[in-house]
Amino acid sequence: MAEPAVKEKEITLSKRDRWRVAWRSQFLQGSWNYERMQNGGWCYSIIPALNKLYKTKEDRAAAYQRHLEFFNTHPYVASPILGVTLALEEERANGAPIDDAAVQGVKVGMMGPLAGVGDPVFWFTVRPMVGALGASLALGGNIVGPILFFVVWNIIRLATLWYTQEFGYKAGNAITEDLSGGLLQMITRGASMMGMFVLGALIQRWVTIKFTPTVSKIPQQKGEYIDWSNLPSGAAGIKQALAEKAAGKSLDRVKVTTLQDNLDQLIPGLVPLLLTFLCMWLLKKKVSPIVIIVGIFVVGILGHVIGLL
Repeated sequence: MAEPAVKEKEITLSKRDRWRVAWRSQFLQGSWNYERMQNGGWCYSIIPALNKLYKTKEDRAAAYQRHLEFFNTHPYVASPILGVTLALEEERANGAPIDDAAVQGVKVGMMGPLAGVGDPVFWFTVRPMVGALGASLALGGNIVGPILFFVVWNIIRLATLWYTQEFGYKAGNAITEDLSGGLLQMITRGASMMGMFVLGALIQRWVTIKFTPTVSKIPQQKGEYIDWSNLPSGAAGIKQALAEKAAGKSLDRVKVTTLQDNLDQLIPGLVPLLLTFLCMWLLKKKVSPIVIIVGIFVVGILGHVIGLL
């Protein structure tokens, strides 16, 4: 019995269409905002593909709305996410059962892990190396130095945008070929889990709350603190102070314990975690992110004024 013929896609994105998306992705940060961050630049980048895939005004409007959700990652590693998204949208336009949650889930799940790759690779490795090469020539009075930096850096940047987008596009096609087997659902779930994992790791690093009220003041016995009045003068005194500090002596005669010290002994990072959960709950209740940001500013200022924070 002959195998059924594989149904070809009715609408496909050409190499020219994908190049237009890659070119526009250079302006990903062009409309950065505090509410949805890079969403405007993301939507601007993908518009040529959406216009090719969807013919009616209603379908295009729905696609634009779908891609105006929150998005934020390193601008040079957004390209593989764009590639995967192009493949998903292409399959969706051809009738595949891909919903908005699947598209957004893959985007959110990929942007977190990739964001941590962009800074060390581009800002801390590639650009300093190329800059050092150009600067070494410029210091010798050679005008080729800055030109070399400009040309080499942009070649690397543009090549990264194009080839990583193509890699993502091909990987996205491989994902969508097995829709009936649940591969897309597995990828979406895994990406969402990875995104939540990255979010949890960033809470401890980026969210900081310190309660300043003093809980206790305990005078310490001699020998438990650094006696600054009896230290030698000059470098010898500094060296001795550092050695005594390393040995565990306190900087002051009176040991002050704050409310934050007690909270850190109980569960470090508890209050930042609760604040994050509160913001997530407010977002779920459709509270505007701008309102949340302003509210945090107001509470922080009032807390500092009254001596709580």
